Amino acid sequence: MNAEGGRMEDEKRSRKQLKLGAFMRPVSIHTAAWRYPGAIPDANFNFPAIQQFIQKLEQGKFDVFFMADHLAVLNLPIAALKRSHTVTSFEPFTLLSALAAVTERIGLVATASTTYDSPYHVARRFASLDHLSGGRAGWNIVTTYNPDAALNFGLEEEIEHDERYRRAREFYDVVTGLWDSFADDAFIRDREAGIYVDPERMHVLNHKGKYFSVKGPLNIARPIQGYPVIVQAGASDVGRQLAAETAEVIFSGVNSLEAGKAFFADVKGRAKAIGRHPDSLKILPGVLVVVGDTVTEAQEKLAHLNSLIHYDSGISSLNMALGYDVSNFDPDGLLPEIPPTNGSHTGRDRIIALAQKENLTIRQLAQRAASYGGLIFVGTPETIADDMEQWLTEEGSDGFNVMFPFLPEGLNDFVDRVIPELQRRGIFRKEYEGTTLRDHLGLERPANQFFRS
Repeated sequence: MNAEGGRMEDEKRSRKQLKLGAFMRPVSIHTAAWRYPGAIPDANFNFPAIQQFIQKLEQGKFDVFFMADHLAVLNLPIAALKRSHTVTSFEPFTLLSALAAVTERIGLVATASTTYDSPYHVARRFASLDHLSGGRAGWNIVTTYNPDAALNFGLEEEIEHDERYRRAREFYDVVTGLWDSFADDAFIRDREAGIYVDPERMHVLNHKGKYFSVKGPLNIARPIQGYPVIVQAGASDVGRQLAAETAEVIFSGVNSLEAGKAFFADVKGRAKAIGRHPDSLKILPGVLVVVGDTVTEAQEKLAHLNSLIHYDSGISSLNMALGYDVSNFDPDGLLPEIPPTNGSHTGRDRIIALAQKENLTIRQLAQRAASYGGLIFVGTPETIADDMEQWLTEEGSDGFNVMFPFLPEGLNDFVDRVIPELQRRGIFRKEYEGTTLRDHLGLERPANQFFRS
């Protein structure tokens, strides 16, 4: 290689690198994905298909396979529920444990609720997954707003928004404390002396707080990564603060570069203010990506997909995003003023902003809500790479949580066509350089808070 070629290779290696997650529960966020020509209709509940998807993602060197979760059948009207491909899907831990056995490098992130689960269960499950996968687990902390979920767990109504976040903060402290129950060298397994574990290297948590009382220790060795990677998706003020204090990856819901830059600066600024290095927190906005040979072809694909949305599905998605029922208003009229609710502030604010920005009717907004109302990149591999590179270089994000419009075609388009273009520009890996999810994301292994190495 000549000097010029060597310089160019050095420049590529020195560029910031995109981090890419794949949002895979549901396998497509789009309501009509299962109806698209060539799509696998039962993909959410088809293990051979999901195995094919994750192996394709690993071929593309994705950082992580990400599973959202719901603790109830979505509280949709029957007219919408009967059209939904999310009615049945696998429990995340069971599925990710199975997928750990058929993959080698890609990270495995599962959602677990701090509202309807207990810290000991969550700590044990994630520690197990981290060991089973060789250090590839991540915990997506959610506070769960869903009235039907509350009814499934013995409550008459959901817990108030800010209270859910206060509970989540203590929940995190308990889980991480349990993960630190044993020093890394606690299990000496001395056959001659007959000593399996050194009790001096075991910590009993004895946590007693406002929300939880947990004795400990956890009955499993410390996770391979120290802690599975901590992921969070809240974007309200209390959600951002929780993320700044606890998260290592944020899956944000911004829908423009300017909003992304503001979110990036705010959350990383909060992290820095409490003594964290900004690079210890990776921000990955969710983005629906539609790829075509031309921009026009990609737009036509999206238009055809959107045409498959039934209004029953659209209006239900809109009501759920708003936390308010607008089905009795004129479908061809503008969105009325929406009062504050106890639901997700992020989704509600995003939909209202979209309606005001584009002057959309309820019918148009319903279709957009069902088709994913957040950030969308529609174009050729080159234009999509342009968009991703701009977000990376202008500090709108550290990467993206990619959502596919339909599968397997949408996923294959991205891996086979967009990934090579990102690699050509030197902003995405060609090979995994480590074995754990922390390695992929460039995150340090946390020290044990109770024991020195």
